[in-house]
Amino acid sequence: MSNRSIALISATALVLLSACSSTKLAETTDLSGQATETAPKGTPAPISGVASVVADHLNPNSLIASQRSIYFDFDEFTVKAEAGPLIERQGKYLAGKPSLAVRVEGNADERGGREYNLALGQKRAEAVVRALKVYGVSDKQAEPVSFGSEKPQDLGHDEAAWAKNRRVDLAYPSK
Repeated sequence: MSNRSIALISATALVLLSACSSTKLAETTDLSGQATETAPKGTPAPISGVASVVADHLNPNSLIASQRSIYFDFDEFTVKAEAGPLIERQGKYLAGKPSLAVRVEGNADERGGREYNLALGQKRAEAVVRALKVYGVSDKQAEPVSFGSEKPQDLGHDEAAWAKNRRVDLAYPSK
């Protein structure tokens, strides 16, 4: 075999091997408009070049943000067993973020006097705070407050509306 044949075979092998072993990179543009190769094809590349992380309490798709209400029976402030998974999830989340605080807002339906509903809302909020503390939430992280019947979730005047208004809401800061 001649030197020319060996060189041609070597060059062909080199081209084939490099084509098989390389990973194609996606072409994106940076902020100045220059094209750059950043991530393997099929892998989403961040738009700004910086990955953003959104806390669960700010992410509307997370259970922490979307499930924040605990409902109560008429004239009761005992936390129902069915609220256990929600309280556990919220409690563990808060315990894992000791600098994060939540306002625990007690509410009542429109039946009863103003003072009575404020007191009932406060008892409901305090019951939820006690339940959150089981999971490690500190005193300074959960502030119980009552709105009585002033903040209805449903403006109706029937049992279905009242059931939605007998609740405690966990209000996280918006930032």
